[in-house]
Amino acid sequence: MRGILIDAFLSHAQGHVDKHVANVEVLLQHPVGIGEHQDIMEAIECEMEEIAKYHDMIEMLRKYFIDPSN
Repeated sequence: MRGILIDAFLSHAQGHVDKHVANVEVLLQHPVGIGEHQDIMEAIECEMEEIAKYHDMIEMLRKYFIDPSN
């Protein structure tokens, strides 16, 4: 059960990372196409914060629960 939960959480968190990376790519490649974002840099910053949040969760899971000897 432990392995299933760890795998599910890793998939969940990686999915969020992938989603927010895609959003940053859209903002970088087509900034004028995003009408509701008046401040593109602020929008990118918000997406990067989400990437960092989920990346940190993945790293903590790996460090403390997958390979706790580190």
